[in-house]
Amino acid sequence: MKIIKYLSLLACITFIFTSCSKNDDNVRQNEFIPDYQFDTGSLINTNLPQYNDMEFPNNFIILSNTYGINGVVVFYAGGNNYSAFELTDPNHVIRDCSKLTVTGVIATCNCDDAKSYDILTGQPQEGTTGRYGLKRYYVEKTGNIIRVYNN
Repeated sequence: MKIIKYLSLLACITFIFTSCSKNDDNVRQNEFIPDYQFDTGSLINTNLPQYNDMEFPNNFIILSNTYGINGVVVFYAGGNNYSAFELTDPNHVIRDCSKLTVTGVIATCNCDDAKSYDILTGQPQEGTTGRYGLKRYYVEKTGNIIRVYNN
C-alpha cells in the first residue's frame, strides 16, 4: 500500500514539473515583431519641457524609432498608470505601412486594412482582425524619471 501511495505521489510531482515550462510565455510569441532590447534610462524626465505633459493624465509621448522597431508610445492614464507599446502593427509583417500613427488614444496602421489599437490597453479596436494586441513594454517611474524598457 505504501508503494502505491509513493508511486502516485511521484507520478503527480513528475506531471507537475513536466507540464509547466518557463517558456509557456512564448506560446503567443508574435512572429511579426522581433524582440528588441532597449532601455530609455533617464531620457524621459518630466522636468524637461518636451516630457512635461506626462505629469498630467490622458497624455502621451512618442519616442522615435531609436526605441523599439518603429518607435514607442508612452501613455499616462493618471495615478501610477503608465503604458508603453510598440508602434508597429502586431498583425502585419514589418513594412512601411505597418508603422502606427497615434490620434487621441487610438494607434492606426497605414496599410489598406487600417487596423487600430487602444494605446492604454494595447487591445485591438472593434473590427480589427488578427491574433495579437500591441506589444507591451515595461514602464517604471521613479521621481520625475519615466523609464521604458524591454529586457
